[in-house]
Amino acid sequence: MALRRCWRFAGVVPRLFWNRTVLPGGRSSVSSFVNNHHGCKNTELLLRRFSSAPPSTDVTYEQLKQLLAGRKTVVIDVREPWELREYGFIPGSINVPLGQVNTALQLGAEEFNEKYDGEMPQQTDNIVFTCLAGIRSKTALNTAASLGYKDVHNYLGGWKDWSKNEQQN
Repeated sequence: MALRRCWRFAGVVPRLFWNRTVLPGGRSSVSSFVNNHHGCKNTELLLRRFSSAPPSTDVTYEQLKQLLAGRKTVVIDVREPWELREYGFIPGSINVPLGQVNTALQLGAEEFNEKYDGEMPQQTDNIVFTCLAGIRSKTALNTAASLGYKDVHNYLGGWKDWSKNEQQN
């Protein structure tokens, strides 16, 4: 009986994505399926597993300020060192150039600390990646997520947004 239910459900999920239609109001059939199955608490989580798109991970300037104030966030700036010298950097951030992120996040804690002058983030730490304008940091976020890091975010505005907001305050 349970096996029959699994097979029946296995046919539903792919069909949901193959026959993805946009309904009036801009809602897709997938979101309608989730919204119409209130009794299924795990329906949205289950459907998210079949999606290749990660949940929204962008943070704003205000959110980043709050995270930094709580001192429970590791901020990794993925720009090149010369960019930090020329433009500036977010206080407390660790500079790991984008081309080194994959290797750096697989180093031992001591080696990471020596090379990047900061504490190695754990896979459960809250990590915010930043760059100049939020593009390279998104790539770094995807790299970290593929390595098993769970709580990763992208500061979409990057250094440009940070410096603009800091000048206004």
